Amino acid sequence: MARNNNEDMLMEDELAAAFLDDSAVSESDDLDLAAPEEPAPAPSEDDGWEDNTDDFPGQLAVDVYETADKLVVKARTAGISKSDLDVSISDNILTISGVLSGGEDEHTTRWHIQECYWGEFSRTIALPVQVKEDENSVKAELKDGVLTISFEKEKVEAPKRITIS
Repeated sequence: MARNNNEDMLMEDELAAAFLDDSAVSESDDLDLAAPEEPAPAPSEDDGWEDNTDDFPGQLAVDVYETADKLVVKARTAGISKSDLDVSISDNILTISGVLSGGEDEHTTRWHIQECYWGEFSRTIALPVQVKEDENSVKAELKDGVLTISFEKEKVEAPKRITIS
């Protein structure tokens, strides 16, 4: 590939090769990188996106950390009531799911910006340490839009060394 006098600058064909595979651009291709691209067509109401939104529930972001005797899972759940949350654990697998409602207005004729997620969400996490799963060892609290679930950790015995004879 050719370089100009300034060795730190990439030529146009080198830039194209960095972003495209070799079969798409050859060194002899003339590229006009300054030419503006045509704007993408505006999405139509029947572009098929609406039909697929129910297939993929939103995913809940979580923080997972441990202290000396507990494993803690925190999730931002602002705008969700306790009755719309479902938290379960089985075989050290935690599942948090629910519904975030309130983003729909029947009088809306056109959206200008829609960044908030409304609808079903779910998150399943394999917990990194063994925890006690009984009701007395797990505490779940929803406060100020944060769901905090604290588990007592199982006492794991240190591995015992086996002498080879």
